[in-house]
Amino acid sequence: MASSDAVPDPASADSSVAHRLEQEHLDRVYARLDDLREHTRTRLGAVRRTGATGSHQNRSERDAFATLYEDRLAQLNAVEERLVFGRLDLAGDERRYVGRLGLSDAEHVPMLTDWRAPAARAFYQATAAHPGDVVLRRHLQTKDRQVVGIEDDVLDLDAVADTDVVLSGEGALLSALNAQRTGRMGDIVATIQAEQDAVIRSGLDGVLIVEGGPGTGKTAVALHRAAYLLYAHRQRIERSGVLLIGPSRVFLRYIEKVLPSLGETGVVAITMADLVPGIDATGTESDEVAEIKGRREWSSIIAAAVRARQRVLPERDLVVGSVRLRLLEDDVRRAQERARRTRSPHNVARVTFVRHMLSSLAAQYSEKVPGVGEDDRADIIEELRGSRDVRIALNLCWMPLSATGLLEDLYAKPHRLAEAAPRLSARDRRLLERGRGEPWTPADVLLVDEAAERIGEDDEAERSRSQADQSRREADVEYAREMLEQSGAGDGLIDAQTVAERFSSSGPELTTAERALADRRWTYGHVVIDEAQELSPMAWHALLRRNPTRSMTIVGDVSQTSSRSGARSWSQMLERPLRGRYRTSTLTVNYRTPASVMAAARAMMTAADPDHPPTPVTSAREVPDAVAVSRAEDLLTTLADVVSQERARLDGGRLAVIVPTGLRSAVVDALGGHGRIDLTQEVVVLDPTASKGLEFDVVVLAEPARILAEAGRPGDLYVAMTRPTRRLHMVHTEPLPAGLEASST
Repeated sequence: MASSDAVPDPASADSSVAHRLEQEHLDRVYARLDDLREHTRTRLGAVRRTGATGSHQNRSERDAFATLYEDRLAQLNAVEERLVFGRLDLAGDERRYVGRLGLSDAEHVPMLTDWRAPAARAFYQATAAHPGDVVLRRHLQTKDRQVVGIEDDVLDLDAVADTDVVLSGEGALLSALNAQRTGRMGDIVATIQAEQDAVIRSGLDGVLIVEGGPGTGKTAVALHRAAYLLYAHRQRIERSGVLLIGPSRVFLRYIEKVLPSLGETGVVAITMADLVPGIDATGTESDEVAEIKGRREWSSIIAAAVRARQRVLPERDLVVGSVRLRLLEDDVRRAQERARRTRSPHNVARVTFVRHMLSSLAAQYSEKVPGVGEDDRADIIEELRGSRDVRIALNLCWMPLSATGLLEDLYAKPHRLAEAAPRLSARDRRLLERGRGEPWTPADVLLVDEAAERIGEDDEAERSRSQADQSRREADVEYAREMLEQSGAGDGLIDAQTVAERFSSSGPELTTAERALADRRWTYGHVVIDEAQELSPMAWHALLRRNPTRSMTIVGDVSQTSSRSGARSWSQMLERPLRGRYRTSTLTVNYRTPASVMAAARAMMTAADPDHPPTPVTSAREVPDAVAVSRAEDLLTTLADVVSQERARLDGGRLAVIVPTGLRSAVVDALGGHGRIDLTQEVVVLDPTASKGLEFDVVVLAEPARILAEAGRPGDLYVAMTRPTRRLHMVHTEPLPAGLEASST
């Protein structure tokens, strides 16, 4: 595969003719794109101008069309760059252009084939040994609607027209690899390799693990796979959506433009810390505490904590007005048994418990008060419900709970945690102790999620929402009545109540992503998990709950695991939650990391953990002098000097300074930066965890031995070392870790 960064040599007649013809076709495609944009804007403007008028059906249609046109316009705007990137010449003189989305002219004649369509697969899969119907594959490099590079792969020399072949250039893939980084991930749609394409187009059903060492394109493949699945299986998964889990919010900002550039804008992209709406996980904690919270046994711990709030009180008197009733233990047990038999979450089952208890107490009330009959039963139950004694007693027997309140209780009250978690060691329980009001951590979010699943909606909160809904309905009715009176449209044919009901269901239509983000119980048609090796057992538990169909793409490399809760092997991590039902695809070529850098990283990994050698990959990048080492007397001064030298040598692009977590603030100050991580800046300072999934032209790595010691396992250092596409510079005061000694000579 090849392409060129420069305009073809005018001295080459073949190149000049090809360039002119391709530019003419590109102009036609962009003109069609502009026409479609203008048409969509016009239709959207017309829909918006209709305003909130007309019948319920008209308003619903207006909102649906507005959403449709907004989504289509966003898609058309997102594919501006490199709209066309390939051409296939097929046997029988058929010519097919390949690009970011499918386009036809006004007469419905195809102008551009969507890269995800079956008709485009040959662009990625055809080879000289197995060409199929492909005679020639052309790679087009464009910039700002101009053709700047052409390169052809001739697959059938006898069939190709020899006057229209361009064979010069450095190659499309090599050109992409050598391009400077921008702080945002770019798509690989024009340079997808055959083994990557096979993963992207793998079937929707079941769990697919995509493994591979650093730089093999796992993340890019996962994103392109999400776009492909939405294209190929839209009817099956569009309504439920696709969930993408990334390792950090920095990472999500890094990849945020990839899916829109591929024509997809509706994927829900979050971190595990964002899994529960309304919980802002800003707290931090040690890896040891996070590991305790990630253990599988928390499911039973939380279940026990919930069950402990369902108690049988000693018998006592309850005063209801002038009547004295008796809370009987047998009545409480029977009501609790009936509630548990519903198999509903705690707060939902509480409704059954309360109903049966009120029924038992109402029977007592009828016996004690002469003249009370069955007709009075509803009034009696309302009186019981309003009684302070009854309310307190029933709450004590079956306490209404909230997920956050339950978890805060466990952390703040050692006896509660000891009661629910007897299998946790006393030391583990002490590590979990903290006061109420502490910020939630990412590991807490998973426990809040589990508690919310066990507890369900608070019936008191549900009643409050119902009251608010009722108030809103009453306001809608009043507004509808005024509208009918002013317009004279009533005439007895329609009443204000009917109009108000139609108002209530005609609001703006939310996208699938917006509805999913607001609903903790949403289940997705497909889930993509990047850096999946870091997930704890509780994280898998939470994600599988959101994907009952078990249609997932799991992306990662167990050699890069840094979390204490993470995977040492896929079988160890997934055997229990998936019962071994998954398939694996392995990416084998590292397109990012220079061979010498990769060799140093592998040597360090092998020395640090001989029993778990790194995932083998073949580096596609031979970059001389890619590894440099500086011994420093003053770390901060030396770092500043190295960064200055590398910036001058780099002349643009992106440089990352990756440092031990505890050093980051000091290094940021020394380099004159600011605390916020902005990947679009020329220089960014990161700790190893924040660097996961990212890539830079140059990485300056500070104190590798300290990074290794902080993590306690080599995954963090391995990740940090394998981020650069050009050079790695290690600066250290402490001796280098084993395996890296040769790098310092």
